[in-house]
Amino acid sequence: MTWKNLFTSSIGKKFTMGATGLFLITFLIVHSGINAMIFFNDGGETFNHWGHFMGSNLIIRTLEIGLMAFLLIHIVQGLLLWKQNRAARPVRYAVTRPDGKSKWYSKSMGLLGTLILIFLIMHFYHFWVPSRFGGMAGIQALGETNLPEYNQTNVHNLYQEMLNVFTGEYSVIVVAVYLLGCFSLCWHLLHGFQSAFQTFGVSHKRYTPIIKSIGAVYSIGISLLFASMPVAMHLGWVN
Repeated sequence: MTWKNLFTSSIGKKFTMGATGLFLITFLIVHSGINAMIFFNDGGETFNHWGHFMGSNLIIRTLEIGLMAFLLIHIVQGLLLWKQNRAARPVRYAVTRPDGKSKWYSKSMGLLGTLILIFLIMHFYHFWVPSRFGGMAGIQALGETNLPEYNQTNVHNLYQEMLNVFTGEYSVIVVAVYLLGCFSLCWHLLHGFQSAFQTFGVSHKRYTPIIKSIGAVYSIGISLLFASMPVAMHLGWVN
């Protein structure tokens, strides 16, 4: 398979979707683990420490570029596959039989992917852009006080930023959008987890049920963990 076919053929699209999907599944474990450090309830000290490490370490920043590339490829290829599948069946069936062979979320990957994309744009705007490009000017513009200090340098207070976003003006709407994003992520992963393994030929009557079970636990657990953070901050469960 040539590089062109990898990004243009149906098989190539599914392969890149599977490969980037597995990478993103791994990233979500790391990302949720660091974010969950807000539950240490130490004023964000542990969370800010590791957040700054992730944002300043050269190796991590290099991997971050790859992450962004994989994320964009995953989104674009997913939308292209969805469009291709729609074009292959321009007229929908008049009746959809509930035969159990095709789950709702497997039919709605395009819609769920779009909702997740909207959520990601909001998430990047709230946290990634200020922490990566705000600099001291961004810190001062936010009016932050008691800034954490590492290596004798004041750094962006990501914990305070989370408090501002999830407890500030219109925070009810923001939290609702984040919960919708987590719900969409859960349904997306329920299909995508097992599908990613199947793309690489990991499909067996003995092992597939195990993969599906692990995928269900992973999908629900990761999504609930992400959803619990804005809720906990909005309701004042962490401080």
